Amino acid sequence: MPHHTPLIAMVVMGLGLAFLFGAVANRLKISPLVGYLLAGVVVGPFTPGFVGDQALANELAEIGVILLMFGVGLHFSLKDLLSVKAIAIPGAVAQIALATILGLGLSLALGWSVTAGFVFGLALSTASTVVLLRAMQERRLIETERGRIAVGWLIVEDIAMVAALVLLPAIAGIVAPAEEAGANVAAMSGLDIATALGITFGKVAAFMVLMLVIGRRVIPWLLHYVVHTGSRELFRLAVLAIALGVAFGAAKLFGVSFALGAFFAGMIMSESPLSHEAANETLPLRDAFAVLFFVAVGMLVDPMILLHHPLPVLGTLFIIVLGKSVAAFLIVLAFRHPVGTALLISASLAQIGEFSFILAALGVELGLLPEQGRDFILAGAILSIMLNPLSFAAVGRLRPWFEKRFPGLPGAAAAIAGEPPKPDTGATAAEPVAEDEVAPPPTALSGHVVLVGHGRVGSLVAAALTEKGLPYLVIEDADTRVAELRKRGVEVIHGNAIRSDILEAAALDRAVQMIVAIPNAFEIGGLVSKARRLNPGLDIVARAHADAEVEHLLKHGATTVIMGEREMARAMIEHFPAVRDASPPSDDVPPVAA
Repeated sequence: MPHHTPLIAMVVMGLGLAFLFGAVANRLKISPLVGYLLAGVVVGPFTPGFVGDQALANELAEIGVILLMFGVGLHFSLKDLLSVKAIAIPGAVAQIALATILGLGLSLALGWSVTAGFVFGLALSTASTVVLLRAMQERRLIETERGRIAVGWLIVEDIAMVAALVLLPAIAGIVAPAEEAGANVAAMSGLDIATALGITFGKVAAFMVLMLVIGRRVIPWLLHYVVHTGSRELFRLAVLAIALGVAFGAAKLFGVSFALGAFFAGMIMSESPLSHEAANETLPLRDAFAVLFFVAVGMLVDPMILLHHPLPVLGTLFIIVLGKSVAAFLIVLAFRHPVGTALLISASLAQIGEFSFILAALGVELGLLPEQGRDFILAGAILSIMLNPLSFAAVGRLRPWFEKRFPGLPGAAAAIAGEPPKPDTGATAAEPVAEDEVAPPPTALSGHVVLVGHGRVGSLVAAALTEKGLPYLVIEDADTRVAELRKRGVEVIHGNAIRSDILEAAALDRAVQMIVAIPNAFEIGGLVSKARRLNPGLDIVARAHADAEVEHLLKHGATTVIMGEREMARAMIEHFPAVRDASPPSDDVPPVAA
């Protein structure tokens, strides 16, 4: 049996070192992403020891991008995408233009040509799909209005970068002879360039029409057909085949990026009632391959460039983290969105990633960009990704500062008062609040129930509380649900329940019960612990799906944990003939709660 297995070696070393460095980073209270990037530096060609296969690492990382965008598409709909087109399209285009100008200015200061500056600036203008989405998912923002704006912005950037990849060979043919450009390209006229771009956008449009007309019927039908086979393994395989197959076909047949193809596949599948199950099936693979993406980025970086060219690297980093962020911030405010939305979009875009590497590599190959420019882009990428968690952390501190000094900013007064923005702010109905980074006003309720989450389970609990006339409030972080609850007159605190100020605003010390209706039992262990410290006598009811989750929540202070599978088993047992006819039910019925 041959032992030359670069793929296995790359996966084992990549995941193993990523776990090691990620665990250390988590222990030091910094983002695990930093650990994943450092793992890539360790296995890269610029450090001693094991050197991973860069080509394989890039392909594995691309799978992570596909699965991540597919997962985002599963939580999106065409209506969501169209609802943010008014800001996503002009906003992304304006931000790309401003970032490109800043990159051009730095390149001219370094003595490069205008063409090199254009390519350099363009590479700095686009954000990383993986970094942006991971940050949004960690903060449960994908399904909020701001999350939809960020994803829509990302889609526009992807389309613009696909067009840029077509445009670069044409530029190389104009500015230099073919032999100097380093590629077999001939000089092209303006008409040729327009034709090439027209064909590119035509392919993108054809792909979208194909997915919306044919894919909209075929993909949900295929999923339902597979479900009726009764094979969970076949269903899982069908989901992966659709995600990867559509992404690959979009790239090969229509010239669309893998990410954009996967996003549309997920968005079409989201119309099926099975979309939630499809998302769960892809989650483990998505997370594993997303980690390999960060390892692949780390492998590209030569740490010595920080010593040899510190000022150009800092200039590049300044454009990525501050230049792009300020541009995005001003653009979002210009569209009359709240300051919280503007800050969040700014933090989301304060990094670069996969498209930047592709553009830089093509620019060097065509002779449009010096190799030094590619090195600056790579260094800027890894540094900006490392700093991105700090950018998000700064949002919570900057927002009150802006609202205090500039009370005329859109949504500022409403956010401070904890009220929805007025209609003249331009905020949509789906974006009634943006106060989840500031302390909410405390409730006046006493002897009430605190309900965490208003999803499928939480909404049923809320209906029962209303029917019984019990006082309660809801803690919810999804903008659309918050809008709906406030419209119905239900008291709701907008934000993540794990935050101490959110729990204090819910007056847990005066509450009689807290019901945690959200899933992810291991993640809400900290929430239960905080609630128990605020009110040692509080009755805390939580939900779980496994014995290990029940044990975890009880250990952290939950009074009662309802396990869904056990509840369903009890209901089924109560329908046994002997149980149904008996009164009262047998004591042998398994308990509902642990």
